[in-house]
Parts: sequence; structure tokens; C-alpha cells
Amino acid sequence: MNSYQVHLCRDGQDGLAAFESSKFHLCILDVMMPRMDGFSLAKRIRAIDQYIPIIFLTAKAMKADVHEGFRLGGDDYMTKPFDSEELLYRIRAVLKRSARQPSEVFHSQQELFNIGQYQFNYKLHTISLGETKNRLSPKEADLLRLLCLRQGDLLKRDEALLNIWGDDNYFNARSMDVFISKLRKRLKEDPCIRIDNVHGKGFRLVVG
Repeated sequence: MNSYQVHLCRDGQDGLAAFESSKFHLCILDVMMPRMDGFSLAKRIRAIDQYIPIIFLTAKAMKADVHEGFRLGGDDYMTKPFDSEELLYRIRAVLKRSARQPSEVFHSQQELFNIGQYQFNYKLHTISLGETKNRLSPKEADLLRLLCLRQGDLLKRDEALLNIWGDDNYFNARSMDVFISKLRKRLKEDPCIRIDNVHGKGFRLVVG
């Protein structure tokens, strides 16, 4: 009715099979499905494709359920009963954001980085200094990896925001500033490392 091609799957197992065998631009997942619930299906989908948009559509309105949906990588969360026109607006907004493809550097396969005296393992989300190893949050790891891939060069604010947060709005920008501060604390034991703030433009990871 609204110029979308829709593939209906009546349970989570069928949904996973369809996702593994076909190409989709958006997944709308009911949380309470037979054979595999929506949260479990979202985990499986995220393991295959980190970027595909996911909207949870569910009767579960508890705050803990909403938080779980976003923790699993959901882009939006609607509770039943819902207005179909609102759903269409949300679909359009999510698809518009996802159309902003991550930059080429973000698709680099490099996962291990030496940052001064630190060793950073992006795949494991760990940063090590000697025998001391700390685990990073997913967004800390994503942001540090972009800084490493751009080491010595400018990482533009909007590039980082679109690649990691999916939107360069004011609230995401403030969130990124918090994560930059966290990374500075993570790297403070090596005085040769600094993350410079290039006013109004972005950040630069400098070693030496």
C-alpha cells in the first residue's frame, strides 16, 4: 500500500532463515514470537549485519524491555496498540538515517592497533597496557577505532556521529563528547598520547 515490498515471517526461526537467504533494508520485529523471540532474533541479525535498521513492535511496554531493545541495537521501539501512520513515519525516518552509508575507512578490516604503549583489540573491545587489560564499551571501541584509522589526521565530528550513532543531532554530539573524555582517561598512562579537540571540526589522535 505504501510502495514497500514486505516479507512476512510468522515466527523467529522463519525470520532468521529469511534474513540469511535474502537482502532486506529494514527489520520490524515483534518481541513475543513463537520458536524464537524478537530479542533473540535481533541478536542473531546483529551478528550477521551490524548496520541494518531494526524496529521493535511489541506489547511489552515495561521500561526494562524498552532498554533491552535499544541495548540489542534496535533503532526504534513501538508499543501496541500503535498508529499505523506513525509507524510509517518512523520507518521513513529510520531508512533515511540508514541511507547515510558509513565512510570507507569505517569498513577497514583492521582490528589490532598499537597506540603508543597501548594495544587495542577492536574485535574483543579491549585495551591493554603491559599486564593490565580493560574492556571498552561498544561505542568506546567504535570511536577509538575510527580515531586510530585516522591517526594524525582529523576525524570529523559528523563522520563519527553518522558512522557510530547514525545521526549527527545535538544530543548524539554531546554523547560523543562524553565518550571522548572516557577515552582520554583510558589512555592517560601514556603521556605521548593525546586526543586533540579541533574546535568546530572534530578530533585528532596524536601519538608522540
